[in-house]
Amino acid sequence: MSGPPGRDGSSSSVSAPDALHAGDCYAAGNRRRAVNRDETRRLLASGLPACPHCQPDIDLRIVD
Repeated sequence: MSGPPGRDGSSSSVSAPDALHAGDCYAAGNRRRAVNRDETRRLLASGLPACPHCQPDIDLRIVD
């Protein structure tokens, strides 16, 4: 049985992330998945915004 449609219209019950957070960010909520530095850089480069509270892009020295 599949879940409700995701943001992209797929039948997956896992929706796309809305922002990247540091591991200890209070704003991350309950839906989280750990990613390594390389994936974090790739996600930021692809347009996923960094959380304005924990600023993982600053920690990784990835600043526009």
